[in-house]
Amino acid sequence: MDAALQAIAEPRRREILRLVWRNELPAGVIASHFSVTRPAISQHLRVLKEAGLVEERRDGTRRLYRARPEGLAELRAFFESFWDDSLDRLREAAEAEQERMNRNASDRDRN
Repeated sequence: MDAALQAIAEPRRREILRLVWRNELPAGVIASHFSVTRPAISQHLRVLKEAGLVEERRDGTRRLYRARPEGLAELRAFFESFWDDSLDRLREAAEAEQERMNRNASDRDRN
């Protein structure tokens, strides 16, 4: 998972993932979306591939890339664990506040 986190830390790599999320694209088309050299994009693609976030398919001399959703599954679970904890704490705080309000209402009704 560390390699995937390091891979997506770079903004261009995140943009590459967005580009290839739904569509398989050749390296040249991916590179055309950026103002850096094609070798730089090739390096980004290599990092994403080594991290298991994209896969490469060869079609003759072309290299086609697409995202590997299963490669992102571990990252997604990691990030969702933060939300799950936060949502649990929010639920607990809301329930405690509701209980406090119910007690206050009961106290007023008795007086």
